[in-house]
Parts: sequence; C-alpha cells; structure tokens
Amino acid sequence: MSQSRILPILGAGVVGLGGYYIYKSGGSPSAAEKKFEADLHRGAAKIKSELPNSSQTNARQEGAHYGKEIGGKIDEAVSQADKTYSSTKSQAEALAKDTKAEALKKIDQFDRTVEQKAAEAKAEVSSWFGSGNSK
Repeated sequence: MSQSRILPILGAGVVGLGGYYIYKSGGSPSAAEKKFEADLHRGAAKIKSELPNSSQTNARQEGAHYGKEIGGKIDEAVSQADKTYSSTKSQAEALAKDTKAEALKKIDQFDRTVEQKAAEAKAEVSSWFGSGNSK
C-alpha cells in the first residue's frame, strides 16, 4: 500500500476514534479526553505487563509518542466540531432574531387593526345614542 493511501485511512481511523470517545462521553470533549487517556493508560499497563522488562522502556516511549499523536488528532477533530457548532449556533440565533422581528411586526399590525376597528365601533355605537362626539 502506498503512503498516499495510508494517511487518509489512518486519518479516518483517528477521526472515528475521536468520534467514538466524544459519543461515549455524551458530547463533552474534556470527558472524552479523560476517557481516552484512561483507556490509553489501561492499554499501556496491559502491554507493559506482557512485555519483558528490557523492552518495556521502548514500548513505553513508543506508546507515549503514539498517544500524543492520536491525542493531537483528537484535539483537531474536537476543534473542528466546535467550529461547526459555533457556526450552526450563530445561524440559528440569526434566524430566531429575524423570526422574532417578523412576529413583532405582525403583532403591531394586528394591534393597529384592532384599535382602528374599536374606534369605528365606538363611533357607530355613539351615533345610536345621538352623541355628536364620535372621537
């Protein structure tokens, strides 16, 4: 497999892993990070217990390196998700603001119509009783 295929596959795996941890933590990036670190430590301890003592240091260094790399990818995924959320939130707020303004305009129009009809009705009732004041 050429390197150009490996990177997208690894990237998709990292994004999938990040999504899994965010999903399992209820959407909280900090909780997802803590769960990921706990799982990483648990996995490292398991590997450490199965390796002979001489190779534990190398494995620990490699594990730390891969952990940092994966953590960086997860941080990138979380950052991208936050940007998407912020954009969607601002769009929703703008839509709500426009809808509110339109609703207030309709309410004002309705109020003017009601006041106008009330004034007309008052003038008509006043004319029944012979009152010259129709204001």
